[in-house]
Amino acid sequence: MINFETISAKVRAGVRINSGEALFLFNSNDLLGIGELAVLVNERKNGANVYFNVNRHINPTNVCVNRCAFCAFSRTTGEDGAYTLALDEICRRACEAESEGATEVHIVGGLHPDLPFEFYEEALRGIRTSAPRLHIKAFTAVEIEYFSRISGLAIEKVFERLISAGLGSMPGGGAEILVEEVRQKICPEKISGERWLDIIRLAHLGGLKTNATMLYGHVETASDRIAHMEMLRTLQDETGGFQAFIPLAFQTENSDLKLDIKGTSGLDDLKTLAIARIFLDNFDHIKAYWIMLGEKIAQVSLAFGVNDLDGTVVEEKIGHDAGANSPQSQTKDGIIRLIKKAGKVPVERDTLYHPIRSY
Repeated sequence: MINFETISAKVRAGVRINSGEALFLFNSNDLLGIGELAVLVNERKNGANVYFNVNRHINPTNVCVNRCAFCAFSRTTGEDGAYTLALDEICRRACEAESEGATEVHIVGGLHPDLPFEFYEEALRGIRTSAPRLHIKAFTAVEIEYFSRISGLAIEKVFERLISAGLGSMPGGGAEILVEEVRQKICPEKISGERWLDIIRLAHLGGLKTNATMLYGHVETASDRIAHMEMLRTLQDETGGFQAFIPLAFQTENSDLKLDIKGTSGLDDLKTLAIARIFLDNFDHIKAYWIMLGEKIAQVSLAFGVNDLDGTVVEEKIGHDAGANSPQSQTKDGIIRLIKKAGKVPVERDTLYHPIRSY
């Protein structure tokens, strides 16, 4: 029989919980009890450290052949608000980030119908040449699949060429919910959940570290969230290539997903982050993406098993186009202050979680 006491005993003994036990936690109202277990798991891995980095987001284009129902970022060619950055502008922004102390540039964008694969290679080479101290974290599995399609190259060859051009790691976007029934409702144009996992597996085998995301608070159920995390946990057992898990709270305001969706609550956000920390025992880091959660919930999440607050970001577009009302950037001092007020130790890191400085 599943109950909180048996789950607690397993967690305290360092034994992996199963999907049925995770579902029990989602259905439980004992938020503080769940949080206590999540804190225990996190402290074993990270102590009191909470990581952040100084980074900048660059979204090269919002023109996209897909028009996923949940996405408020994408545009069609010629539509009001559509844009594509020139290569020199991408490099200028990267140079600006480096001059301001950034160690990472984070690049994702739409699937542009007219840009060749070589455009993205040139963008990476340009950044590597003009801002050589920046680590380039770029492209979702969805973008990698698209590059393969427009270039005629195998996925492995796409990775080989991008790494040669300067790719250092990948973000975890495009995962949404990996359960196919849900994907057919929110993003039927996108690659399948199985294909997302296949591409990430190839990234890991090719030597790239990646993150993993989960978009929650739309049409999915708690069981769907658990199934999603179980797929990630299984792949992590196989490759060990995931660095952080990042639950992304769905932003309802500007979405075309016209269903009875109210988005997430603070309680749901904290519970989801805490259960992720407990369930994903083979992930070192759980990240609270303050852009979508807001600064206050992100700060409180540090008492619910979270050990990473992302970074300074600068000019975030995707979440804000969807309706996020957080600031578009955060200062380094601001993040340090958030962490310290939560009673934790701020640790500036690079993209691969090497500590740069503790505060």
